[in-house]
Amino acid sequence: MTRQADPEKKPALLEQIVDYLIDKPLSALTFRGLASTLGVSSFTLVYHFGTRDELVHDIIGAIATRQRGFETVFDPESVTIDSYFAGLRKTFEVSVLPRNLALQRLEFEAQMLEAVAPDRAVTRIVHEELHSRARATLEALGLDKMDAAIEAQLLLDTFYGIQVGLVVSGDVKRATAAFDRALQYHRERIAPLIGSASG
Repeated sequence: MTRQADPEKKPALLEQIVDYLIDKPLSALTFRGLASTLGVSSFTLVYHFGTRDELVHDIIGAIATRQRGFETVFDPESVTIDSYFAGLRKTFEVSVLPRNLALQRLEFEAQMLEAVAPDRAVTRIVHEELHSRARATLEALGLDKMDAAIEAQLLLDTFYGIQVGLVVSGDVKRATAAFDRALQYHRERIAPLIGSASG
Protein backbone atom coordinates (compact mmCIF):
# COMPACT_ATOMS: atom_id res chain seq x y z
CA MET A 1 0.00 0.00 0.00
CA THR A 2 1.30 3.47 -0.91
CA ARG A 3 1.94 5.71 2.07
CA GLN A 4 0.20 9.07 2.18
CA ALA A 5 2.15 12.33 2.49
CA ASP A 6 2.38 13.67 6.04
CA PRO A 7 -0.32 16.38 6.23
CA GLU A 8 1.76 18.38 8.73
CA LYS A 9 5.11 18.06 6.96
CA LYS A 10 3.90 19.13 3.52
CA PRO A 11 2.67 22.65 4.50
CA ALA A 12 5.91 23.29 6.39
CA LEU A 13 7.95 22.23 3.35
CA LEU A 14 5.79 24.38 1.09
CA GLU A 15 6.40 27.41 3.28
CA GLN A 16 10.16 26.79 3.12
CA ILE A 17 9.97 26.43 -0.65
CA VAL A 18 8.13 29.74 -1.05
CA ASP A 19 10.75 31.40 1.15
CA TYR A 20 13.49 29.87 -1.03
CA LEU A 21 11.82 31.28 -4.17
CA ILE A 22 11.53 34.85 -2.84
CA ASP A 23 14.46 35.96 -5.00
CA LYS A 24 14.35 33.22 -7.67
CA PRO A 25 12.17 32.47 -10.70
CA LEU A 26 9.74 29.57 -10.69
CA SER A 27 11.09 28.57 -14.08
CA ALA A 28 14.49 27.67 -12.56
CA LEU A 29 13.02 25.35 -9.92
CA THR A 30 14.43 21.81 -9.81
CA PHE A 31 13.93 19.03 -7.27
CA ARG A 32 17.68 18.52 -6.97
CA GLY A 33 18.49 22.19 -6.29
CA LEU A 34 15.57 22.57 -3.94
CA ALA A 35 16.40 19.40 -2.00
CA SER A 36 19.99 20.53 -1.59
CA THR A 37 18.96 23.95 -0.29
CA LEU A 38 16.35 22.60 2.14
CA GLY A 39 18.58 19.80 3.38
CA VAL A 40 16.18 17.04 2.37
CA SER A 41 16.33 14.31 -0.24
CA SER A 42 14.77 14.57 -3.68
CA PHE A 43 12.73 11.52 -2.66
CA THR A 44 11.18 13.53 0.19
CA LEU A 45 9.99 16.17 -2.27
CA VAL A 46 8.64 13.55 -4.67
CA TYR A 47 6.94 11.78 -1.77
CA HIS A 48 5.12 14.93 -0.64
CA PHE A 49 4.52 16.69 -3.97
CA GLY A 50 4.71 14.08 -6.73
CA THR A 51 6.03 15.53 -9.98
CA ARG A 52 7.68 18.90 -10.57
CA ASP A 53 4.46 20.12 -12.23
CA GLU A 54 2.47 19.14 -9.14
CA LEU A 55 4.99 20.93 -6.93
CA VAL A 56 4.73 24.09 -9.03
CA HIS A 57 0.94 23.83 -8.86
CA ASP A 58 1.09 23.68 -5.05
CA ILE A 59 3.52 26.61 -4.95
CA ILE A 60 1.23 28.69 -7.16
CA GLY A 61 -1.71 27.86 -4.90
CA ALA A 62 0.23 28.93 -1.81
CA ILE A 63 1.26 32.20 -3.46
CA ALA A 64 -2.12 32.98 -4.98
CA THR A 65 -4.03 32.52 -1.75
CA ARG A 66 -1.69 34.56 0.42
CA GLN A 67 -3.39 37.07 2.74
CA ARG A 68 -4.00 40.27 0.81
CA GLY A 69 -6.44 41.81 3.25
CA PHE A 70 -9.29 41.81 0.75
CA GLU A 71 -11.19 39.37 2.94
CA THR A 72 -11.91 42.14 5.44
CA VAL A 73 -12.49 44.85 2.81
CA PHE A 74 -14.89 42.84 0.68
CA ASP A 75 -17.43 42.05 3.38
CA PRO A 76 -21.00 42.65 2.18
CA GLU A 77 -22.41 42.02 5.65
CA SER A 78 -20.79 44.97 7.42
CA VAL A 79 -19.34 47.28 4.76
CA THR A 80 -19.74 51.06 4.83
CA ILE A 81 -18.30 53.48 2.32
CA ASP A 82 -15.70 54.61 4.87
CA SER A 83 -14.66 51.11 5.96
CA TYR A 84 -14.44 50.09 2.30
CA PHE A 85 -11.97 52.81 1.33
CA ALA A 86 -9.99 52.60 4.56
CA GLY A 87 -9.67 48.86 4.02
CA LEU A 88 -8.49 49.26 0.42
CA ARG A 89 -5.84 51.73 1.52
CA LYS A 90 -4.66 49.42 4.31
CA THR A 91 -4.51 46.49 1.92
CA PHE A 92 -2.23 48.45 -0.38
CA GLU A 93 0.04 49.39 2.53
CA VAL A 94 0.43 45.70 3.38
CA SER A 95 1.13 44.81 -0.26
CA VAL A 96 4.20 47.08 -0.46
CA LEU A 97 6.03 45.36 2.41
CA PRO A 98 9.25 43.80 1.05
CA ARG A 99 8.19 40.17 1.46
CA ASN A 100 4.83 40.82 -0.17
CA LEU A 101 6.50 42.56 -3.11
CA ALA A 102 8.60 39.45 -3.63
CA LEU A 103 5.50 37.25 -3.44
CA GLN A 104 3.79 39.50 -5.98
CA ARG A 105 6.64 38.92 -8.42
CA LEU A 106 6.20 35.18 -7.97
CA GLU A 107 2.44 35.47 -8.35
CA PHE A 108 2.77 37.39 -11.61
CA GLU A 109 5.17 34.75 -12.93
CA ALA A 110 2.71 32.07 -11.89
CA GLN A 111 -0.12 33.85 -13.70
CA MET A 112 1.91 33.93 -16.91
CA LEU A 113 2.75 30.23 -16.56
CA GLU A 114 -0.92 29.43 -16.01
CA ALA A 115 -1.91 31.38 -19.12
CA VAL A 116 -0.61 28.44 -21.15
CA ALA A 117 -2.09 25.82 -18.79
CA PRO A 118 -5.65 27.06 -18.14
CA ASP A 119 -6.80 23.66 -16.86
CA ARG A 120 -4.69 24.23 -13.72
CA ALA A 121 -5.35 27.95 -13.25
CA VAL A 122 -5.22 28.41 -9.48
CA THR A 123 -4.54 32.14 -9.73
CA ARG A 124 -7.50 32.57 -12.09
CA ILE A 125 -9.80 30.90 -9.57
CA VAL A 126 -8.53 33.16 -6.78
CA HIS A 127 -8.95 36.21 -9.01
CA GLU A 128 -12.54 35.22 -9.83
CA GLU A 129 -13.30 34.76 -6.13
CA LEU A 130 -11.94 38.24 -5.39
CA HIS A 131 -14.04 39.71 -8.19
CA SER A 132 -17.14 37.97 -6.86
CA ARG A 133 -16.55 39.34 -3.35
CA ALA A 134 -15.79 42.83 -4.63
CA ARG A 135 -18.95 42.81 -6.74
CA ALA A 136 -21.11 41.63 -3.82
CA THR A 137 -19.59 44.30 -1.58
CA LEU A 138 -20.28 47.08 -4.08
CA GLU A 139 -23.84 45.82 -4.46
CA ALA A 140 -24.17 45.95 -0.67
CA LEU A 141 -23.05 49.59 -0.83
CA GLY A 142 -25.89 50.28 -3.26
CA LEU A 143 -24.56 49.82 -6.79
CA ASP A 144 -26.67 47.89 -9.28
CA LYS A 145 -25.35 44.56 -10.56
CA MET A 146 -23.87 45.90 -13.80
CA ASP A 147 -22.10 48.88 -12.22
CA ALA A 148 -20.84 46.69 -9.37
CA ALA A 149 -19.40 44.12 -11.78
CA ILE A 150 -17.64 46.77 -13.87
CA GLU A 151 -16.27 48.69 -10.88
CA ALA A 152 -15.08 45.47 -9.22
CA GLN A 153 -13.19 44.50 -12.37
CA LEU A 154 -11.72 47.97 -12.76
CA LEU A 155 -10.65 48.08 -9.12
CA LEU A 156 -8.90 44.69 -9.20
CA ASP A 157 -7.23 45.37 -12.55
CA THR A 158 -6.02 48.74 -11.27
CA PHE A 159 -4.69 47.18 -8.06
CA TYR A 160 -2.90 44.40 -9.94
CA GLY A 161 -1.61 46.81 -12.57
CA ILE A 162 -0.08 49.17 -10.04
CA GLN A 163 1.52 46.19 -8.31
CA VAL A 164 3.07 45.02 -11.59
CA GLY A 165 4.46 48.51 -12.13
CA LEU A 166 5.81 48.54 -8.59
CA VAL A 167 7.52 45.16 -8.98
CA VAL A 168 9.17 46.43 -12.17
CA SER A 169 10.12 49.91 -10.95
CA GLY A 170 10.63 49.34 -7.22
CA ASP A 171 9.33 52.87 -6.64
CA VAL A 172 6.97 52.58 -3.65
CA LYS A 173 6.38 56.33 -3.43
CA ARG A 174 5.27 56.60 -7.05
CA ALA A 175 3.09 53.48 -6.82
CA THR A 176 1.44 54.74 -3.62
CA ALA A 177 0.64 58.10 -5.22
CA ALA A 178 -0.88 56.31 -8.21
CA PHE A 179 -2.94 54.04 -5.94
CA ASP A 180 -4.24 56.99 -3.92
CA ARG A 181 -5.27 58.75 -7.12
CA ALA A 182 -6.98 55.58 -8.36
CA LEU A 183 -8.91 55.34 -5.07
CA GLN A 184 -9.96 58.96 -5.44
CA TYR A 185 -11.31 58.28 -8.94
CA HIS A 186 -13.02 55.10 -7.71
CA ARG A 187 -14.77 57.00 -4.94
CA GLU A 188 -15.83 59.79 -7.32
CA ARG A 189 -17.37 57.21 -9.65
CA ILE A 190 -19.22 55.09 -7.10
CA ALA A 191 -20.47 57.83 -4.74
CA PRO A 192 -23.12 59.08 -7.20
CA LEU A 193 -24.13 55.49 -7.98
CA ILE A 194 -24.66 54.84 -4.27
CA GLY A 195 -26.64 58.07 -3.98
CA SER A 196 -28.84 57.29 -7.00
CA ALA A 197 -29.48 53.74 -5.79
CA SER A 198 -30.62 54.90 -2.37
CA GLY A 199 -32.54 57.85 -3.70
